[in-house]
Amino acid sequence: MLLILCAVAVYLSPSFVQTGNLLNVGRQVALFGIVSVGMTFVILTRGIDLSVGSIVGVVSVTSAMMLAGGVPIPLTVAAAFAMGALFGAVNGAGVVLLGMPPFIMTLGTLVMGRGIAMTIATGEPQSLGEAADRFYFLGGGFLLGIPVPIWIFVAIAAAAFVVLRHTAFGRQIYAVGSNAEAARLAGINVPGVLLSVYVISGVLSALTALIFVSRLTVGEPTAGTNLELEAISIVVIGGTSLFGGEGGVIGTVIGAAIIALMANILNLLGISPFTQQIVKGAIILAAVGFEVMRHRRGR
Repeated sequence: MLLILCAVAVYLSPSFVQTGNLLNVGRQVALFGIVSVGMTFVILTRGIDLSVGSIVGVVSVTSAMMLAGGVPIPLTVAAAFAMGALFGAVNGAGVVLLGMPPFIMTLGTLVMGRGIAMTIATGEPQSLGEAADRFYFLGGGFLLGIPVPIWIFVAIAAAAFVVLRHTAFGRQIYAVGSNAEAARLAGINVPGVLLSVYVISGVLSALTALIFVSRLTVGEPTAGTNLELEAISIVVIGGTSLFGGEGGVIGTVIGAAIIALMANILNLLGISPFTQQIVKGAIILAAVGFEVMRHRRGR
């Protein structure tokens, strides 16, 4: 599908292959992809994390306010990661300790997180002040001619691939997603695995927020709106099963490229953003429907 989309893009708009446009596509892939890697960990355990977008919003405004207040960049970054981990730990604790369905638990933190972001920022964008220039490199800078977010995404995707395919923790994630009870009987700490994947998702959402803030030089309380839907669609299109235990990061990278490329093609063709939402919704339904039918045939 990705190769077909590339061919279609070149045919419909020769400007697609211009360096500036390709770098913009790569930047979009990185922004969607980082949070989608975290979502991959969660979905592999047969869970879901609807709170990633609101985490981006909370971390965006708090980070911007800290930087504007003169807090050093390293301390701000550490605080952002701590906030993301805290949100993830709350999600994981609700699922593990309270036995709440992941959909309901993360839906609750989604609503609460968005409310927290709007309350902290009083509903208004928060400027970085004098720190804007010093912090811009993370989201808007270039390294060897490539946008920094792309380098970050590549590093995270590579690390996630190694963790999932070549570590005991990665094998435990697949085992829990395939059959949690069998994993427990095999001696795997199922609650610990579930808590960990939600923390990973929260931390990567916080990183996405920092990149947003750096590039836009403001902290938007509405940042990350509908990002959870983008991440879920990317993971499912990439072949990770909503029923857990099947899939991986390579598919997620390809899924992120497909979504970003499709959005770029629609933009180059001048398609209305409202129409683009219809297309994205149809893609999600088609991908999930295909996965459900494949799962039924496999039983």
